[in-house]
Amino acid sequence: MLKESNLKRMADARSRHAELEQIFASAGAIADQDAYQKLAKEFADLKPVIELQQEYARNMTQIAEARRMLADELDRDLRDMARQELAELGTAAEAIESRINDFFDPLKNEKDLDVILEIRAGTGGQEASLFAADLYRMYCKYVALKSWKIDPIAVSEGEKGYKEVIFSVSGKGASRRLKWESGTHRVQRVPATEASGRIHTSAATVAVLFEPEEVDLAIDPKDLKIDVFRASGPGGQSVNTADSAIRITHLPTGLVVVCQDERSQLKNKIKAMRVLRARMQEHIQQERARKEASARKAQVGTGDRSEKIRTYNFPDHRVTDHRIGFTTHQLPAVMEGDLDEIFDALLRAEQDARDQA
Repeated sequence: MLKESNLKRMADARSRHAELEQIFASAGAIADQDAYQKLAKEFADLKPVIELQQEYARNMTQIAEARRMLADELDRDLRDMARQELAELGTAAEAIESRINDFFDPLKNEKDLDVILEIRAGTGGQEASLFAADLYRMYCKYVALKSWKIDPIAVSEGEKGYKEVIFSVSGKGASRRLKWESGTHRVQRVPATEASGRIHTSAATVAVLFEPEEVDLAIDPKDLKIDVFRASGPGGQSVNTADSAIRITHLPTGLVVVCQDERSQLKNKIKAMRVLRARMQEHIQQERARKEASARKAQVGTGDRSEKIRTYNFPDHRVTDHRIGFTTHQLPAVMEGDLDEIFDALLRAEQDARDQA
């Protein structure tokens, strides 16, 4: 059965499609190229739902005609034909309604997007840095298992482990699965430096940012302050003879991105802009959510031990995702990149929540 909310969505799409057709027919439609590209993309995105709506409308018209014929026709053979046609149209209607419901289901119609992950050491000092490195290794192994592509963007090394590591992941299904990782990850284990064998609790935060398409987010070059400087820190000796490091500040929002891992200034700038665009999109979404008074489901938080989405308990070989109360005792496998059991449980929980809504 077609959901009432999806009928409204189709009507809204049809209305917007007609509105855009009028805009494109106007004389000044292409005066602003940036605005035109955004509207053209929106128009193209509406095409599949308009086609579904038209197919649904034709089917409903045919069903109404078959019912009328069945009610009015006195000839037995014609009534039998109308009854058979009505049954076939009913089957077709179910298939069309199922396609429409699937089209508007965000879980079944979720776009594959490139994502940027930012891992930062939180509470716990050196052990938190080591845990940040462990998380990065875990994701790298998961990406390899999925045959996705990983691209390191920026690394800030600590005495041991990482203070921060930023990298992008692309591949079919990557965004759908990795979106769950935003939040604070807590680890409970005995550090290598702990002589007494006491279990320590540390934390690292993970932020998952979705890379916007060019037409989705326009950045005015006048809003950017770009500083060039010499790279420093671990690994900097090979590149610090030239001003290759880049710092980009987006003046309206105050967002700052630094990239110095590449020898080429241009490559550093390209990577820094990728991160800036993703952070800006996240910033816009957070502002929209704040105005609508709807809290984000998976907020990164401060990195404190008490804020957590998942706990990795090494003594018990246990991993617990606190959002859905899911626990597995396969921690060694998880740290080797076997994350599908956790992600499958999260996907099921999301689907159940939508089915109950």
